[in-house]
This record gives sequence, structure tokens and C-alpha cells, in this order.
Amino acid sequence: MPVHTSRSPRGGPDRATAFAPPGRGVSRLRGALSLAYGSSAPKLIAYVVLDLVGGAVPVAVGWLTKMALDRLSGRAPAHTLITLAVGLAAVGVVQGVVPHVLTYLQGEVDRATGTLAQGRLFSAVTRFVGLGPFEDPVLLDKLRMAKQAGRSAPGMVVKGSLGVVRAGITISGFLASLVALAPLMAAFVLVFALPVLAAEIALSRGRTQMLWSISPRERREMFFDHLLSHVDAAKEVRLFGTGGFLLGRMQDERRAADAERRRVDRRELLTQSLLALLAALVSGAGLVWAVQAARSGTLTLGDIAIFIVAVAGVQTSVAQTAANLAQTHQALILFGYYQEVSAAAPDLERAEEPRPLPALRKGIELRDVWFRYGEDQPWILKGVDLEIPHGQSLALVGLNGAGKSTLVKLLCRFYDPTSGAILWDGVDIRDADPDELRLRTTAVFQDFMHYDLTARENIALGDLTALDDPARITGAARRAGVHRTVSGLPQGYDTLVTRTFFGGIEEDTETAGVLLSGGQLQRLALARALVRERRDFLILDEPSSGLDAEAEYEVHTRIREFQQGRTSLLISHRLGSVREADRIVVLSEGRIVEEGSHTTLMAHAGTYARLFTLQAAGYTEESAQPIAEGAAL
Repeated sequence: MPVHTSRSPRGGPDRATAFAPPGRGVSRLRGALSLAYGSSAPKLIAYVVLDLVGGAVPVAVGWLTKMALDRLSGRAPAHTLITLAVGLAAVGVVQGVVPHVLTYLQGEVDRATGTLAQGRLFSAVTRFVGLGPFEDPVLLDKLRMAKQAGRSAPGMVVKGSLGVVRAGITISGFLASLVALAPLMAAFVLVFALPVLAAEIALSRGRTQMLWSISPRERREMFFDHLLSHVDAAKEVRLFGTGGFLLGRMQDERRAADAERRRVDRRELLTQSLLALLAALVSGAGLVWAVQAARSGTLTLGDIAIFIVAVAGVQTSVAQTAANLAQTHQALILFGYYQEVSAAAPDLERAEEPRPLPALRKGIELRDVWFRYGEDQPWILKGVDLEIPHGQSLALVGLNGAGKSTLVKLLCRFYDPTSGAILWDGVDIRDADPDELRLRTTAVFQDFMHYDLTARENIALGDLTALDDPARITGAARRAGVHRTVSGLPQGYDTLVTRTFFGGIEEDTETAGVLLSGGQLQRLALARALVRERRDFLILDEPSSGLDAEAEYEVHTRIREFQQGRTSLLISHRLGSVREADRIVVLSEGRIVEEGSHTTLMAHAGTYARLFTLQAAGYTEESAQPIAEGAAL
């Protein structure tokens, strides 16, 4: 068992607690408003001013209407009536135009804020040192909510907050009018607002909790959606006839999520209906009182008009205030996920004062390395001691699940050892800057990436400084054996190697992109690794697994030429390709069980010799003894 007194705390914070507690209330509000202001200050200020002006317009309309009716009934001079009519017309123009200008400004602010928020969020994501966060379902759900919040929450907060202020201006103006006419009715209308506000906030909290609870189901639904609508799984889905099964699973997730939404919608329907009934009772009672007061001569015709407008306006504004508070509350909760992800601590600890990583001169050493992906997970590596001398090639072989790919992840510092250490010329790689470690390393992975970009860009992504250096691009392509293929494409290296996007007009098939075979895509991935010249350490994880025998021979010949004088690690299930390595290491169940040259290991007649003989028999005999289940390399 591992000795946990080494460097295990350096593995970084536990994934479940890697986030600081999200900001609350004022902190979230300040963050959202700051984001909106930082993205488009002039347009935000114009939006605020116009929105607040809009809050005073209904009150102005009410009072101008009252004054006009009172002057009409009192036979006022014509010029007074004309002045009031012009005032009403001017306010009407403002009332008609301002909403459209606000819609435009809101869209502008939302777009600018969304772009800024997206940049900040994904800048935070790129700060993750390793792979752990991308394998944590809780974080993935938070990230999905954060992306949604970054696009919409700041705008919702601005709109909701201003809506509350605007409604407050309207309510204050109308309440002042009601106090002047009927203080008791003003108090009655004001008290009515309290249950409305409480109910709307409760509904908002319930809806936000529902959105979080169904997030895993929505993520699974997107997974099945991807399987049914993307080429990745299209062959198997059609050949094996699993489309109906996958569709059923997708709709099961949709129905379960919809059931949660329906439960919240029904609660909102009942609550909103009760609030509407209460509003109708308040309005009805106020109207009865106004009619009685008019009959007794207490109120004038203008008083009745502004009273009716004021009661309706207060009720409408109270409902708007409640809705805006609920919207702001929901947006702030969502924005909390954005803040949480944006402020996430690195998953792996970065040294405060990184030690310089020297050019590799001695080699890389693994000292008693133990590793597992979690406290409840089995051990993948169990006390591995390994040296990769400078300038030499080391081949790593073993059965599936032996820990080969995990060892590669540790060497790239995508994870830290649970116990033990990895040294680069004596420097613990946890004490170095991970960016510097990766700058000195190049690799082609077994699960290589294909980018829906041009062939040139697919190669240059290995080192963006080569993007405008055709000689380096073609040199890497030649070493990977893909130059002839790429040169023969319609646009050469500038051809899109995908049919997902179009480089020009969709009808122009020459710019629509081409599809390459799996082996050709693998060669592009290899070229992407080889374009990183002058790197100290080369990792090749199954670099020829998708190639035919002739292509495999060609690629390995060129790789051997590229490896000359370089420190390299080769992983391959085809043992014929590793026999010329300076040293071969056999990994079994997380432990090194054999090491030596091909000749030495064959003479030892152990695991390597048995696997090599079995594999060779498959090429030399019509019928070879099958390897036992689970013994695939």
C-alpha cells in the first residue's frame, strides 16, 4: 500500500469542494451590474435613464387626464385645454417610443455583456490544470448553468433591478395621489402588495431549485440527442438498430424533466390565479367606493379618473415589482453559478514560486507512484518506479487496464500522483509551472482529436507559431505520412477536413469540405504532435493503431528518425513496433513486472515473450491459439 506521507496533499482540492461558496445577495448583484457596466457603459447609462423616465410617465398621464377632465367640467379657457392636450400628446409619444428604444438598448447591452461574460467564464475554464474537473458531473452541471447565466443573467438582473425602481417610481406617484384622495384606500392597496411580493419570490426560488434538480436529466437528454443526431454513433445506431431504444431513453429523461416543470407550473398557475382574484377584489372595492364618493360630491370627475388609473396603476406596478424581484432573484441565483465557476480554484495546485524546468539532460523518473481517480476508486498504479533516460526511447506495453494511459496523464500532469513523485531532471513536476512542462512535451494520444477546421489548422494547433510557416506544416505532414493526401485535396492545406461547416457558398462543393478516413485523421493528429519541434519529451500513445500494415511501417520508420536523440515514450499494442526501443517496460495491474530490451525479454520467456509470441502467431499461422478474454493489449 502507498505511504501517504509523501506529496498526496499536492493533488489539489477535492473535486466536490473545489469551489468557494458562491457570492450572496449584494455580492451577486454587484458582480452582475459590474459585468454589464464593464461591457457597455454608455448604452447601459442611457438604458437606465430612459427606463426610469418610463416609470414617471403613467403618473404624468394620470394627472394630465385628471386636470383635463376637471378643466372641461369647469369650462376652462381654450388655451388651457389645448396646453393640456399637447402635454398629453407629448407624454403619449414618449410612452409609445421609449419601450422600443429600451428594447434596442437592452439587446445591445445583453449582447455586449454576453460576449464579455463568455470570455471571462472560459478563461476561468482554461485555468484548470488537469482533467479532473471535466470528469466531475457536479461541475459539468454547474458549468452548463454558468454558461446559461453568463448569456442572460446580467441582462436579467439589470432589467429586473431597473424594473423594480421604475415600478417604485410609478407606485410612489400613484400612492401619493391616492393619499390625497383616500388615505384608507392607499393603505389598503399598499398592504395588498405584501403577499404578492412574498408569493412571487417563493415561486422564483422554487423554479430555480427545479432547474438545478433537472440539470442531470437535461445533460443525459443531450447525450442521447448527440448519439441520435451526430455521425459519431450513426453507423452503430443504424447497424445495430438501437435508434428506438436510444430515443426511448431520451424521451424518458425529457418526460421526467417535464414532470418537474409541470409541477412548478401548476403551483404558479394556482398562486397567480389567487393573486389575480385578490387584485380584482381590491379594484372592485375601490370602484364601489369611488362611485359612492362621486354621488355624494366628495370626488370630482377628474378625481374619479385618476383614482381608477391610480388603483390600476398601483396594482399593475406591484405585480411588475413582484415579477421583477422574482426575475432578479432567479437571475442572481443563476449568476451565482457563473461566479462560482469563474472563481473556481485550480483543480491541481500551482506552485507559488515555480522552479525553473531545465532542458532535459538526465531524464524523467517516477518514484513509488501510486494513483487512483478517487477515494472510492481502485488503484490504477501501485508503486511504480521507472526511469526514462535522456535521449533514449522507452516502450511501455501491457494488457488493457494495466495503467499505461493513466501513466501518460501523470507525465503530462493532467493529474497528480496520489502518492509518490515524478521528477524531471530531479525537479518534482508539481513544483514547476505546468505550462512550461507542457511546452517542453509533445504527444499524440490514443483518443486523438479531430478538429472541424482546415488541414493546415489541424496541424498548426500543435504549435500555433507554425500557422504562418508553410515549411513547418508540410514538414510535419511529411513526417506523419499525410502530405500527399493533403496536397491532393481541392484546396490543399486550406481544405476543410469536415462536412460540418462550409468554407464558402454551400453550393460550392470545393469549399464545402471533405471527409478523411480514420487513418488519415490519425496521421493529421500525428503531424500535429510532430510540428512541435525541439521539444524535450515525446509521448506516442498508440500512434499507429488506425493504420494499415504498410502505413504503420512507414509511420514508425519516420517516427524513429524523428526520435533520434530525443527522450521518448512509446505505447503500442503492436509489439513489433516497440522491439527497437532502447528499453521495454511491461506494466501489469498497475505494477512493472518486466523491463529490458526486446532480446532480453524474449530470452526471459515471461509476460512480454508470451504476448509477443501470441501476436506473432496471428501473422504467421492460419490458426493461432486465441488470447484469453481480457488479454488484449
